[in-house]
Amino acid sequence: MSEKTFSVSRRRLLTATAAGGAMLAAPWAWRRAAAQEKPRELIVRAWGGVWVDSLNEGVSKPFTEMTGIAVRHDLTEDNEIRPKIWAAVDQGRVPPIHVNWDTSTNATKSALRGVTEDLAGLPNLKEMLPAATPEGFDGVPLVNMYSYVYVLAYREAAFPDGPPESWDVLLDPRFKGRIALYDDGIGFHPVAQIAGGGTMAGVPGDMQPAWDFIRKVKEQQPLLGEDPDFTTWFQNGEIDVACTILSNARAARQNGIDVAWTVPKEGCKVDTDGMWIPKGLPGNELHWAKEYVNFAMSQQAQQKWTSGLGLPGLRPGLTPPEDLEGDPAFPTSPEDFERLLSVPTRVLVEHESDWFQKFNEIMQG
Repeated sequence: MSEKTFSVSRRRLLTATAAGGAMLAAPWAWRRAAAQEKPRELIVRAWGGVWVDSLNEGVSKPFTEMTGIAVRHDLTEDNEIRPKIWAAVDQGRVPPIHVNWDTSTNATKSALRGVTEDLAGLPNLKEMLPAATPEGFDGVPLVNMYSYVYVLAYREAAFPDGPPESWDVLLDPRFKGRIALYDDGIGFHPVAQIAGGGTMAGVPGDMQPAWDFIRKVKEQQPLLGEDPDFTTWFQNGEIDVACTILSNARAARQNGIDVAWTVPKEGCKVDTDGMWIPKGLPGNELHWAKEYVNFAMSQQAQQKWTSGLGLPGLRPGLTPPEDLEGDPAFPTSPEDFERLLSVPTRVLVEHESDWFQKFNEIMQG
């Protein structure tokens, strides 16, 4: 995917009032700010579509208003930018971005490689739920920000009798050429495992049921793409069913597109995303990159950012969007999570790349 950017540099700079300081959780921030020269901009890697729009409204714009530092969003895909960051750190060069908004799996890979800064001292971290802090590390190499579910999204006109009850709907001949998955199968592997007759106990040791089910899905000629593609395909009437993150289906519905979603009987995969900062930044840029991540954990930012995405943030006390309250795809209770399929992050770190490769081999075969 080509690299795209977004700048909020023309936003008006507000004075550092007491209210502004509070928004940054900020006695900590503003006490040290005088000793830290502000960079002209921060570069934050993000995903496109509703993802970058929500990040901009909830985090980046307010951060610019309070600090005067422009935020540029780099939309290079997470798997494409990771080797660039690793190479820069290995070679002692300044990394290409200041903050990486990343899947928790990819962020953990970078943490295990030792290329991430320690975020343990950020004041807002103590206000987050325990799930925000990854286990098994000395320090805090990344911060998980919210959870999300890969739902079964569908065009309501194609299901006049109600939502599909099973992922087996992907094998219905009526939908040949009219289903969509991510181009690496992310979010679909555990679902395929269950739909193929396997169990989560077989992950990762016995994934044959998943591969068998994916081979059947391949015969349905699915469209394969990234987050922004799903909304476009639904809008253009090109697909009837898809495995995609709730945010994409919700954004399509909010844009007047005939889309709904469900958690079928087999369940849906649940995961988290987070933020981390690569090593090698100049001191002042590292300081303000940490300020950005700290602000992203604030009550104000978490509420607006995660509400825009339609995802449950990992800070207590957030108000769910009205259209998602009680939705099983918006888990807020233990009962909600029991219906979902969770794979430990360390298992994903070790095996997910192989799963992506296997998925691509099947789809290209």
